[in-house]
Amino acid sequence: MSGTWNPLPEVATALPLGTIRPCGWLERQLRLQADGITGRLPEVWPDVGPDSGWLGGDGESWERGPYYLDGLDPLAHVLGDEHLIAQARPWIEWMLGSQREDGFFGPTADEDWWPRMVAAKVLIQHAEATGDPRIVPFLLRWHRFQLAHLPARPLAQWAKARGAEDVLTIAWTRAHLPAEQAEETAWLEDLARLVLSQTFDWDTHLIEHVITGQAQVSAHSAHGVNVAMGLKTGAAAQLLDGDPGHRARTEEALAHLVRWHGQAHGWFSGDEWLGGREATAGIETCLVVEMMHTVEVLSKVYGDAVQGDRLESLAFNLLAASCDPRMLAHQYHQQGTQIEVSVAHRDWSFSSDDANMFGLEPHFGCCTANLHQGWPKFAANLWVRDPDGGLRVVAYAPCTIDVDADGRPLHLDVITDYPFRDSVRILVRGGDRSEPAAAVPLRLRVPAWCDAPRLIVDGEEVPVEPSADGHVELRRAWHGETTIELTLPMRARVERRERQAAAVHVGPLVMVATPGENWVEVPDAPGLGEWEIRPRGNWSWALADVEQAGSWQVGHGEIPAAPFAAGEALTLEARGSRLSQWQADGASATPPPASPVLEHGPVHGLRLVPYGTARLRVMEFPVIGAWLSDGNEDEF
Repeated sequence: MSGTWNPLPEVATALPLGTIRPCGWLERQLRLQADGITGRLPEVWPDVGPDSGWLGGDGESWERGPYYLDGLDPLAHVLGDEHLIAQARPWIEWMLGSQREDGFFGPTADEDWWPRMVAAKVLIQHAEATGDPRIVPFLLRWHRFQLAHLPARPLAQWAKARGAEDVLTIAWTRAHLPAEQAEETAWLEDLARLVLSQTFDWDTHLIEHVITGQAQVSAHSAHGVNVAMGLKTGAAAQLLDGDPGHRARTEEALAHLVRWHGQAHGWFSGDEWLGGREATAGIETCLVVEMMHTVEVLSKVYGDAVQGDRLESLAFNLLAASCDPRMLAHQYHQQGTQIEVSVAHRDWSFSSDDANMFGLEPHFGCCTANLHQGWPKFAANLWVRDPDGGLRVVAYAPCTIDVDADGRPLHLDVITDYPFRDSVRILVRGGDRSEPAAAVPLRLRVPAWCDAPRLIVDGEEVPVEPSADGHVELRRAWHGETTIELTLPMRARVERRERQAAAVHVGPLVMVATPGENWVEVPDAPGLGEWEIRPRGNWSWALADVEQAGSWQVGHGEIPAAPFAAGEALTLEARGSRLSQWQADGASATPPPASPVLEHGPVHGLRLVPYGTARLRVMEFPVIGAWLSDGNEDEF
């Protein structure tokens, strides 16, 4: 092969880890994680303790150590937390020191390809944050080992389902080689193509063969987490062949998943296998964080604004709800409509009865190890650098950014309480007016749900005319300080579901009714705590007047110290009624009665709150109505 392969043609790149610093509510959320389940996990869970095989011990030697570090390391650098950086360092050093002369690394007790894909992701993040010069040579030796051994020992099982992760690592290695080595390492393209050829063809499977109801038997192709990881396979392939058609195939695959397994929050169920469309089907926490990582990759490769919409919907709804507000414990499976949290039988495709609990290791420890990447990588991917050097918003949250722009420093302060408020203020500070200015374009995402955005730059209104990919561009020389004010008005909008049920959205947030929560601590539980949650009141509500949802009042209050705790940060005053015929089936709600519902109690105000703040909630509602006639019996 020639040495001219460019593994990242016209693709955005992440800003170096630590360049984006969280502020406001996002910093508080990450600090809760650092002080809670992530920072303290080695104290309470031996699988990532000092006996881990990934620290040279005789303990767990498969995926849990790398999974944990894949969240711990970015959390440490996003926060600039020296204690967490020191906590991650022994893992990094052991990995680097474990490499044999032939390039293999990691615990010899388990030689599976899959956990080394995760470990390589960790080393890349470490290199991005620190500039460690050992990482590229290390990965080159590892890739040489892969090229020599994959033909006889091909990817299988988990590695076959998740091979796109390895293609991304190979592309990163190639992109970070010194120029003088480029001609010598064209074999990396051969390796990437080999890995891709051994990876499951996800797009074809999801478009042509995806199961159309709850999975009944175990299969890697129906495993929710595999699906979430596999959805980046087309983007990985585009790094090799430059074919823009991969985006359309990824979108078609997603559309098929939504058609057969999509829930009102926009994501497909997976409890543990694909579980259908009902609001009581579960979603695994690993699925949530891996789907977030996939969307972050899609945003860089495909460059369209819808990926940011998707990332926000995952973070602000499903990720927020997956842990208790203080981030001490997590669920293995959450339900969109979740009327209690308990040890009980639920209609999962596959899981044990404790999978719904908030605790250290409900059902199985993969989520205990893997949940940590969600919030740190969200923060690290809020903005990316486009191929022309421009800075592009992927998702909105409070942060500061210091970058090199056209050879000059550029500082951004993103001041916002979004998604609890609809305004985003960006202060851009460039050089002195007497000096040459940084002429870097800024691209602001316009969410698909927003129909009346408003943009003001230094007091002057600027027309919002999004490009085909959903962004509005500000291209100018950034002298001194520039103030950008973006308003994204949020009104309630209603989505109709099966049986004409209704789900309600405000901006990127899914709005739910909650019966109130009584948290019951389980005595002598392992970890940092374990809880059941019982409802304080009625949950069987129906919505009324949904045709007037656009005029329902959105309220704003103080954002709690724990941002996704119950509170008044954002509320919606809807209309509804109790519904006696909607009952529970054991620990889950039955499907909502068919709408329109004709028998119900008095209609009055019904307060809805964000999904991510309510661990007990109703996401899909039956709708109150009546058969109406204007006397024209010929009208259909």
